Amino acid sequence: MGETSLSGVVAEGLASVCGLDGRALIDDPRWNAALAAFVERAHGLRIGILGGTFDPIHVGHLILAEQVAEELDLDGVLFMPAGNPSFKQDRKVTPAADRLAMVELAVADNPHFYVSDLEVKREGVTYTYDTLRELRACVPQDARLYFIMGSDTLASLHQWRNAEELAGLATFVGVDRPGQRHVTKDALERLAQEGFDVRIVQAPALEVSSSELRCRLADGKSVRYLIPASVMGYIADNGLYQ
Repeated sequence: MGETSLSGVVAEGLASVCGLDGRALIDDPRWNAALAAFVERAHGLRIGILGGTFDPIHVGHLILAEQVAEELDLDGVLFMPAGNPSFKQDRKVTPAADRLAMVELAVADNPHFYVSDLEVKREGVTYTYDTLRELRACVPQDARLYFIMGSDTLASLHQWRNAEELAGLATFVGVDRPGQRHVTKDALERLAQEGFDVRIVQAPALEVSSSELRCRLADGKSVRYLIPASVMGYIADNGLYQ
């Protein structure tokens, strides 16, 4: 992790502005004001952003975030559950409030992990460009954003919504896992030509996916050690994935 502590900066800024505990940026109409309050003192910080449906969040997400943070010397990682993601229009997604709550529980014991409901609260279909534009407008120019994604999706970045403007909003981190389709050298060169700053991080192979976990839960099978215990409790208490 970076030398400057994001946890201290966030806790101080959020406690003073929103009366929050510094662990989550959620359910508060003053979210942007809270974020601005701490980033004013966050000059030079390196902030990772891990978006996804997290339906449900699992150990693979947490290991990935930790691995990237260590590899790139990030000061913290902001988990951002999707509201109505553009890439999940073909299936029913668990209510955003439940997915947000599960992410909060999953990251609660890591002082470098944070949660935002920015995408959850946005109406309509959510796009990465809209999210990064809003975040970029809040942080100082010398704070750096690192958008974390699978390396197999990097090749299509130039086709994403408002790709030309998107390229200047963050560094894009492709996570490379053994056994998965890797981004080609030609694709990386094309992205560089189109203005994208791309980094590749190697991650350990971990055969776990949210879709597989949903199936196991629906079949009454164990997901112990694949999902944090606190999240398992929430799923049971709220009758999810039955």
